[in-house]
Amino acid sequence: QGAATTQEFYAKNSRWTEGLISASKAVGWGATQLVESADRVVLHTGKYEELIVCSHEIAASTAQLVAASKVKAEKSSRNLARLQECSRNVNEMAANVVASTKSGQEQIEEKDTMDFSGMSLIKLKKEEMETQVKVLELEKRLEGERVRLGELRKQHYVLAGGCEDAPEDGEARPAPAPRRGILKKPPIAQKP
Repeated sequence: QGAATTQEFYAKNSRWTEGLISASKAVGWGATQLVESADRVVLHTGKYEELIVCSHEIAASTAQLVAASKVKAEKSSRNLARLQECSRNVNEMAANVVASTKSGQEQIEEKDTMDFSGMSLIKLKKEEMETQVKVLELEKRLEGERVRLGELRKQHYVLAGGCEDAPEDGEARPAPAPRRGILKKPPIAQKP
């Protein structure tokens, strides 16, 4: 498309080329991370959640690779059709890994039955209040981690060249503080 050689084409479309290479590397990196996470889980040193995150990362990176390819490919391209078919297979396999991981996690984790029959009314109320405190602490921590995840994604996007206003010298500008009001959940109704 307007270039005599493949090298000229990639040079002429350098931003697109960088995006395509970045997406390809992300797929490979995700696969490596998935294998390493699976090894750790088998050795009981890793977390099942790592497998789930890696599976989602691979599926997302593959979708990004397909999207980048579609930008410059001809609609009748056989290679694009093959890539899209492979992407569907990757998504299906990633979903299978997630489902298998959750199933295995449920089978292995010990689930203690909650028996409160021997507790007095005062002890039950105390346990209930302590549990409410834990729930609120975890929700606050979860909100903080979501904000952190958003900032990490913004920075990744900037470093990957996704922002038009990114500085040319490669230095990342500090991200603006998130608007807290948008991210807050409504308060949970408490029992009297």
